[in-house]
Amino acid sequence: MTIVRLGYVAMSKYIKNASPSQTMTFKQFEKIRDREAAIRKLERIALDNLHNTSRILKHNAASDIFFYRLTSRLIPLANHEELPDWNYIKPLKEKLKEIGEFVQRHQMRVDFHPDHFVLLNSVKEEVLKNSVKTLKMHYLLLKGMGIDPEHRCVMHVGGNYKETEKSLERFVDNWMVVPSAIQKMIMLENDDTSFTLDDTLFLCEKLGIPLVFDYHHHIVHHKTENWAENWVRILQTWKHSNLPVKMHISSPKDNEKIRHHADYIDIDMFFDFLKEINGTVPQIDCMIEAKQKDAALFKLIKQIQLRDDVKMINGSTFELK
Repeated sequence: MTIVRLGYVAMSKYIKNASPSQTMTFKQFEKIRDREAAIRKLERIALDNLHNTSRILKHNAASDIFFYRLTSRLIPLANHEELPDWNYIKPLKEKLKEIGEFVQRHQMRVDFHPDHFVLLNSVKEEVLKNSVKTLKMHYLLLKGMGIDPEHRCVMHVGGNYKETEKSLERFVDNWMVVPSAIQKMIMLENDDTSFTLDDTLFLCEKLGIPLVFDYHHHIVHHKTENWAENWVRILQTWKHSNLPVKMHISSPKDNEKIRHHADYIDIDMFFDFLKEINGTVPQIDCMIEAKQKDAALFKLIKQIQLRDDVKMINGSTFELK
């Protein structure tokens, strides 16, 4: 039987005044005449974001939640072109280490999902360079936490540029200039408009990248195509990973906005998927992408606890019978 572990993304609906994504624009930075004072302010914001991350992680541990997506916006202006000499990791070392020790003590799985502007198949060299710089920031954050960066960063394939085959080929070409340590950090996700499950599997199989299956994306992209025919191939992309297979679960907001994430998870939709994969894998980690964040997780768990086809393990983990 398969163990299912639930997680959620970045923000908590229960911990007040705890945004881990506080920011500062470059325009605001420029208004501070003393450059050193402006940099110190950036560092204070980043430390505050890490403090709030610690608060959320403690909330997770107290709530039996052991799977969590860190925000990619922990350090404002980390890779800004006007701040090339700012060593943003140095003032954060102590706090990063503290977070990493907490995560490992509670055996949590944490990872990142960089923003949409990280495009490894970009037609522009500058965009590719900036994308690699941003991925390096994620790598340094994980290393600062003492967490093995391997398979901790999920991304979309990138831009389609109205030519799917060439865009996939460009990803392969550009992959060769990505440092190997950063390559090992990457997982790829199928999306809802540009790159199908088949497209993403092509890259994952060719380049040895784990595929994070997004069930909602697949349904709205295809509506009828049977994903289960490719399930064994999806699992095979994880054969060299030390982490459990990961997927994304979300539900359409409504019939008109089917691509938008709903506040909560449709339990019937979720279990349609789980019934298909039960017994095919020892454990699967399901990242909830819902507007209500941990509140969506708690609501889903309450509904799951009423079912007779599961055995609860803890507050966010259950076994399918």
